[in-house]
Amino acid sequence: QVQLVESGGGLVQAGGSQRLSCAASGSIFSLNVMGWYRQAPGKQRELVATVTSDGRTNYADSAKGRFTVSRDNAKNTVYLQMNSLKPEDTAVYYCNVAMWTLDRAHRYDYWGQGTQVTVSS
Repeated sequence: QVQLVESGGGLVQAGGSQRLSCAASGSIFSLNVMGWYRQAPGKQRELVATVTSDGRTNYADSAKGRFTVSRDNAKNTVYLQMNSLKPEDTAVYYCNVAMWTLDRAHRYDYWGQGTQVTVSS
């Protein structure tokens, strides 16, 4: 089992910045990707950004140029630095860890409890 504890979030004005953190604990496979997803009211959960254990990143188009995902492997922690925030970034942000067995035959996904980010105009 893997437990994820998120921190950060809250209310921020448009144009401001916020940093989210997510600490993972438990049995984490070496082959893993950590990242962030978000879900706005009435919408489906969507990818924001992910980072592999060797530092490769992937961003949603809406996050490119404004958000930066990073991780500290020693602490099993993933971060999301969000700059130039817009009202449309308002959502519940969820931390995710996706892990694969070494033969890639099995995938396991774990989710944080979610943290609200509200951007006021």
